[in-house]
Amino acid sequence: MKPEKIAELPAPLSGPPPSSTRTRTRGRLTASQRRSLEVFAASWQVASDVVWASSFERPAPMGVEIGFGMGPALIEWAQTAPAMNLVGIEIYRPGIGALLGSIESAGLTNVRVLEGEASGLLETSFEAASIDEIRIFFPDPWPKRKHHKRRLIQPHMVAVIADRLKPGGRLWMATDWADYAQCMTRVVSGQSNLQAVDATDHRVPTRYESRGRRLGHRVFDLVYQRKV
Repeated sequence: MKPEKIAELPAPLSGPPPSSTRTRTRGRLTASQRRSLEVFAASWQVASDVVWASSFERPAPMGVEIGFGMGPALIEWAQTAPAMNLVGIEIYRPGIGALLGSIESAGLTNVRVLEGEASGLLETSFEAASIDEIRIFFPDPWPKRKHHKRRLIQPHMVAVIADRLKPGGRLWMATDWADYAQCMTRVVSGQSNLQAVDATDHRVPTRYESRGRRLGHRVFDLVYQRKV
């Protein structure tokens, strides 16, 4: 699918990085999610000071999904790109438990999990120009204007993303909120080393996307590449 074109963009945003980007940090764990956290975290969840070469035990292109929810898109990515080392960043513990269980049931070895706020983890856990692709699918839109400062896609966050991407690396975002799509386009346009490109890859629908489509929401896929 190709990214939608966003017209009549408002004035650029500015300001410091948000203190919080998601509302759900804990939530209620199911029995299977709790068991996955207890049994499988030691195998697939890593600390923020991780050394990726040691964790994955192989050199390979690096991909990161920020806010993977329950993990279906990340699992599909890992299955269709076994030659990549993939990292999921999430603060929602039920989602982390669900992903850990899916990693095990799918027999995957190319996925690692970081728990915490994405902006901080991108800065502390990844070196500059070390990531081949970053995906952010359906982040919390924080629809009320007074909450827009909590949105994940802010100038500081995009600057960190641009710095961590390799030259030629790709940022792929998706949202079903037109206002947030405008915000994303506006903020990324402030990064001179990122340029818009077509979205040509398949993407598995997320739970939030499916719900949005049922409600008649239009889905926007926005893809950018770091200039070489």
